[in-house]
Amino acid sequence: QVTLVESGGGVVQAGESLRLSCIAAGNIFSIDAMAWYRQAPEKQRELVASISTGIDTRYADSVQGRFTISRDNAKNTVYLQMNNLKPEDTAVYYCRAERVRLRSIDGSYTYWGRGTQVTVSS
Repeated sequence: QVTLVESGGGVVQAGESLRLSCIAAGNIFSIDAMAWYRQAPEKQRELVASISTGIDTRYADSVQGRFTISRDNAKNTVYLQMNNLKPEDTAVYYCRAERVRLRSIDGSYTYWGRGTQVTVSS
């Protein structure tokens, strides 16, 4: 039905930047909100940033001012620009599409990507 594929992760030094991308593909009619989550080893998955269909954005306090979320609705794509990365940003980053409406099935659904690893060394 719908797949989310993240890309852009990697290994960087503290202070450097990365840009993550997530493309949602499938029989999609619309996507309400898209978000980035992350999960570090032995920690719970946490919300990093989210963006609605419009321009409403939310950020975790730990990334406010360093990360910027954006989306291209026409391409069903969400981005996460990460600047001034810190070792504590090391995690697997997951993309999530919320309240997705499909062309051939009623209802709305939530989908997750498989994640992309971000490693920040000090």
